[in-house]
Amino acid sequence: MKRNIVPGLLAGMFLAGALLQPAVAQQAAPQEAASKVYRATYPRINDLIHTKLDVRFDYKKRYMYGKEWVTLKPHFYPTDTLRLDAKGMDIKALAVVKDGKNIPLKYKYDSLTLAITLDKVYRNNEKYTIYIDYTSKPNELKVKGSAAINDAKGLYFINPDGTEKDKPTQIWTQGETESSSAWFPTIESGSQKTTEEISMTVPAKYVTLSNGKLTAQKANADGTRTDTWKMDLPHSPYLFMMAVGDFKIYRDKWRDKPVDYYLEAKYAPYAKDIFGLTPEMMEFFSKTLGVDYPWNKYAQIVVRDYVSGAMENTTATLHGSYVQATKRELMDTYYGQGPSTIAHELFHQWFGDYVTAESWSNLTVNESFADFSETLWAEYKYGKDEGAAHIHQDMMNYLRSPDAKTKNLVRFYYDDKEDVFDVVTYQKGGRILYMLRNYLGNEAFYKGLNIYLKSNAFKAGEAHQLRLALEEASGLDLNWFFNQWYYGAGHPQLNISYKWDAATKTQTVYLAQTQAGDAFILPMAIDIYAGGKKTRHSVWMRSKADTLTFTSAVKPDLVNVDGDKVLLAEKKDAKSLTEFAFQYANAPLYLDRLEAIQAAAAAQSEKEAQGILIAALKDKYYGLRATAISALNMTNDQVRNAAQPILVELAQSDPNTIVRASAIGVLGRLKAAGMMNLFKDALKSESYAVQGSALSAINQLDSPQAFQLAKGFEKDNKGALTAAILNIYALNGSDAEWPFVYEQYKEAGAQVKYNLAKSIGTMAGKLNSSAYAQEAIEALKEFGLQYKAQIGPNIVTVIEGVKAARTQKNDTASVTAADAAIKAINAK
Repeated sequence: MKRNIVPGLLAGMFLAGALLQPAVAQQAAPQEAASKVYRATYPRINDLIHTKLDVRFDYKKRYMYGKEWVTLKPHFYPTDTLRLDAKGMDIKALAVVKDGKNIPLKYKYDSLTLAITLDKVYRNNEKYTIYIDYTSKPNELKVKGSAAINDAKGLYFINPDGTEKDKPTQIWTQGETESSSAWFPTIESGSQKTTEEISMTVPAKYVTLSNGKLTAQKANADGTRTDTWKMDLPHSPYLFMMAVGDFKIYRDKWRDKPVDYYLEAKYAPYAKDIFGLTPEMMEFFSKTLGVDYPWNKYAQIVVRDYVSGAMENTTATLHGSYVQATKRELMDTYYGQGPSTIAHELFHQWFGDYVTAESWSNLTVNESFADFSETLWAEYKYGKDEGAAHIHQDMMNYLRSPDAKTKNLVRFYYDDKEDVFDVVTYQKGGRILYMLRNYLGNEAFYKGLNIYLKSNAFKAGEAHQLRLALEEASGLDLNWFFNQWYYGAGHPQLNISYKWDAATKTQTVYLAQTQAGDAFILPMAIDIYAGGKKTRHSVWMRSKADTLTFTSAVKPDLVNVDGDKVLLAEKKDAKSLTEFAFQYANAPLYLDRLEAIQAAAAAQSEKEAQGILIAALKDKYYGLRATAISALNMTNDQVRNAAQPILVELAQSDPNTIVRASAIGVLGRLKAAGMMNLFKDALKSESYAVQGSALSAINQLDSPQAFQLAKGFEKDNKGALTAAILNIYALNGSDAEWPFVYEQYKEAGAQVKYNLAKSIGTMAGKLNSSAYAQEAIEALKEFGLQYKAQIGPNIVTVIEGVKAARTQKNDTASVTAADAAIKAINAK
């Protein structure tokens, strides 16, 4: 599963202002100390073999009527009992099937599990089939989600009555972690594997999607159609899926296997633009792993109101609607916004579906690999800089999470299984694999993954099996690595300092780990640049402090610790600006240049720092050009005079729209009247990001003109352009603009909603209409509740501002609404 938008949202929010979190918290005790409950692997008393479902839907009641035939056998020990997970259902009949007849069985049902007494004692060479007639009532089920999955009722009816304007009617399912049992009784465990057959009876106008192959379609006399999907290879129950709706299907293929894309009709023309790299990804991952894509088809479907980012259902990945975009919108899509999710979910078809984590404690063998695959694809398709930027952002997301360093990657103690879906399992785990690949080398690393996949195919795996496979491939002991990175918490806090002794021609490097607890064992490369050449030294740091000495004929221009830039560490490096300038110009990697830019950004009064930043404005990688633009201190005359002509050039002609938009944004904040024509020309761009930045820049110079220009974009705006219009209207508009602002704000993504929350609050305080003000309060409340844990206090602050403004207007209805909203968000 690709996590919800929350991680990116958090980074944007916290860097943007009010809720700024410390980049790194103090080292704490391991997470195991926080919970006393050991989370044992589910015991396997009975094993699923085959699951057959026959379902139909009641759109009015939001019910699903199901019939199930589930075939099982005892795992090892003889048994005369069976326990099935079944959440919030009405059970109408339950029987064992004998010679084609249903023999009723005794059972107890507590609304969560079925405790069934079988008709006899079965041994592990005997199969038996249970028949269940039931009704699933997901909207009446009270369940808890997580940071990654904000709801967990399993089966979702979207606009079933067709009453919501411009929203399609859909049905879809979400099984992870243990929500498939909300729509069919099963044994809800990743270690269970079962083949599958699902027959769905649906209105004939809709299409369906499920796991495996569509084997039959039958038209019914009542205007419905029954589609039957079969999955002949075993997979885990949480990976079962169904989707029903008015989707348009784009047919693609990889080798001889179907690859299909299901989208809403208005996005169907862009199916190839959105998903078209999928076959190439399948080829790349198949060759990299030495295991061909293992299933009979691959489909991707986009649905409304999805509860997370995306989900790797076997052969049928489900995406949230944010992945849908037109060609114009895709112009502004950088790798992390959509393509990385497509790679992530596809890689799960190997790591997660083909071999599944045997318990949530070992979720790393699913999600850390899927996270790492995003970097693999970025390196292959877009270059090493893109891959390095992506994995570095992973590390920073981990470091910015205050409690993440207290949690083990493999976690046998936790309060709730949903807690394991976090930056440790995803981003930290991905970075750990990045380090491990570097240590072992590509050939041994991928050979180890090949052994792990083949040894555990169609079964469940855990981190110990991964270690053994990598050891088998490499011939190296990896206990030390897994003990500190998989079964321990935290990371090294590494201080680096230097001393050159001209008399003895000796370069000394001082390394000190300052984190609490034991030292991390750190193999690393140290590159010494001297006399026009680079010399690499491979070293191991095994204690909290180490002193390394190297001889050199001349004083090194640069000593580059962690020359491959792979360590998962919080580093403080005592390089001089001169050394950072040399590093930017001569060290080859993304992080080499980023470190230099960051050092320069903090010392812009220095000539050498200015030189680094000005050079970085023309960096070969767009991400570093954008970083340099954002770092510029344009109040410094020397920086501004050197940077402004380059920024003008970037704003007019940089091939990357994000860079162009960033340059326009900085130029706009200068409020230079001579730039107006540049900004107006930028409004003609096809890029919404460039248009939005240009409109905001014009607003800096001439708010009334920007307000009128915004009116002309009301019918065609997306992304940054929408955000710019909303900001202009929120700050300068009146009741006449509120309906547009309200509709757009409701449909905006989470990051845009957060960025505009304060402006929406300001506008709500000024509106004449009490009804409009209450709409604003309700919209803010819904957003605050949706991301309560992350931004609830911020939204409360905004609503309190609205309340104060409405109090001055004697608008008691809005004040009451604000009080209710604040209470709802603050409620535990």
